[in-house]
Amino acid sequence: MKILIFGSNGLVGSSVVRRFEKSNNAASIFASTREDTNLFSFEETAYTIKKFAPDVVIIAAAKVGGIVANNTYRYDFINQNLQIAINIFEACRPFPNIKIINLGSSCIYPLDAENPINEDSLMTGKLEKTNSPYAIAKIASIEMGRSLNTQFGHSVINLMPTNLYGPNDNFDENSSHVIPGLIRRMYLAKKNNEKEFKIWGTGSPLREFLYVDDLSSCIERLIDLQPKEDLLNVGSGNEISILDLANVIKNIIGFDGEISNDLTKPDGNPRKLLDSSKINSYGWSADTELENGIDKTFQWYLKNI
Repeated sequence: MKILIFGSNGLVGSSVVRRFEKSNNAASIFASTREDTNLFSFEETAYTIKKFAPDVVIIAAAKVGGIVANNTYRYDFINQNLQIAINIFEACRPFPNIKIINLGSSCIYPLDAENPINEDSLMTGKLEKTNSPYAIAKIASIEMGRSLNTQFGHSVINLMPTNLYGPNDNFDENSSHVIPGLIRRMYLAKKNNEKEFKIWGTGSPLREFLYVDDLSSCIERLIDLQPKEDLLNVGSGNEISILDLANVIKNIIGFDGEISNDLTKPDGNPRKLLDSSKINSYGWSADTELENGIDKTFQWYLKNI
């Protein structure tokens, strides 16, 4: 089986590459990056797909970021993610035998969706405002995949993972997600012998996290399956408050100061938990404990800062 992975340098893409390099499912892997293919160019995207002639295309390429980045660069997030989706799907259109695994985000679901959030919640309410441009781009890619299937017969599976973290994550202070952001800030607080570490808001919101290698194991499992659903949530099924998460990271890093609250900052959505029962029914479940996954992520950070 020939597998083409777009976005292979990112958090998800690099994990998928590691997974398939050890797998019996892949006879040949093309780990595509922006160095060989500009995904904002249809011509380059189409050339790569035609030249490699993959059996499977995994779309892990995306412009991603945390709350601040999503809310600041709103046009960039919708524009760039739409361009990537349009070019890849259109380049695959002449090849109906290509199986496409399209990776999205749990932010596609409405802000007030009932928890645990199941796939039927899609487009039933308003999106969370700060990242709605990114969410709309991901919703559009789902609809494109469905239309490609209906009109041209392609097999397209849309995976919606919960909050991801792991090796090769983005630890930038302005654009990181919560776990890498907390790791970076708390490690610096430890180095500077600070006595206090502030988290945003009350620390009470509940969040679900998934170690990125667990997502890759899910993708590998789906390579040989043809689920009846084209939209599948992928989560760990476990929740933790932001305050408890900060304390887990505190213990792993060895920070001796106190954790306090910056109440001038918002809490955000009080709870966000995915219903992953559909993907679980196909024999997959997450197996990385949060503490273990964060420790592995921190060790990677220490080697790469």
